Amino acid sequence: MSSTLQDRLVVAISSRALFDFEEENRIFEESDDAAYMRLQLDRIERPAQPGVAFQLVRKLLAFNTSDAERDRVEVVLLSRNDPVSGLRVFRSARHHATPIDRGVFTRGRPPYHYLHALQANLFLSTNTDDVRAALAAGFAAAQVYPQSAHASKAHPTEVRIAFDGDAVLFSDEAERVFQAQGLPAFQQHEASKAALPLPPGPFKPLLEALHRLQSAASTGAVAMHLRTALVTARSAPAHERAIRTLMHWKIAVDEAMFLGGLDKGPFLREFQPDFFFDDQTGHVQSASQHVPAGQVHVGIHRES
Repeated sequence: MSSTLQDRLVVAISSRALFDFEEENRIFEESDDAAYMRLQLDRIERPAQPGVAFQLVRKLLAFNTSDAERDRVEVVLLSRNDPVSGLRVFRSARHHATPIDRGVFTRGRPPYHYLHALQANLFLSTNTDDVRAALAAGFAAAQVYPQSAHASKAHPTEVRIAFDGDAVLFSDEAERVFQAQGLPAFQQHEASKAALPLPPGPFKPLLEALHRLQSAASTGAVAMHLRTALVTARSAPAHERAIRTLMHWKIAVDEAMFLGGLDKGPFLREFQPDFFFDDQTGHVQSASQHVPAGQVHVGIHRES
């Protein structure tokens, strides 16, 4: 009988998002793919160091237990690397005791087409074009900032994930009002529609999948837990529509920060997420000084 990824949380991730290949990437950018391949082959016995998204992946995989009928989480390498360079990636994963068994390597070709076959819930990559293509195809995807701070190790049995609201968990409907008409019009628009749920954004399916993962884990002998946070520039009275939308979806987040335009970085530093998703470059840059962060290239900010 063939294997299946059905009913699993599937994370597709590029080699450079998972491991620190910044030096190798500089060789690629300064020379060509042949020089990059030679360097990876020369270093095949040298394990790569963990990258920005490594701890998120490691913790999610810890939801898999030996007593479960099947794994709850699957992580698949989905990379523009060539297959030979992929050898080093698999060896590095094995060295760090991170059970990743599947991978697709396309040697420079866009890999996002394979997200359909993988039934992926999330795609993480350092390549902007691949992330945009994945989002356009209907997948939750983010561009990992390789210069981001690495995740804190203060919560070894808890996966912590923080999401922006508008254009990430929710659509950018309200953000478009803000950009076109300003803050007073935005506040009035959201207050008048407080009881009307916001349309879903690209990361709603991921939040639902995480909710299912936590529910399934709570019935078994799993030491891992999930903690989520909504971190948004909204403030009262626009906060109400966001909360009511989550209630309508029957999804709870553990923390909500309505910051009214304050810098998100210091608040994320206190929450200590394993990853933070936002659509605005400034927010991601600020966050990346403190925590692993990635940009969701959708909505009005991408257009502008």
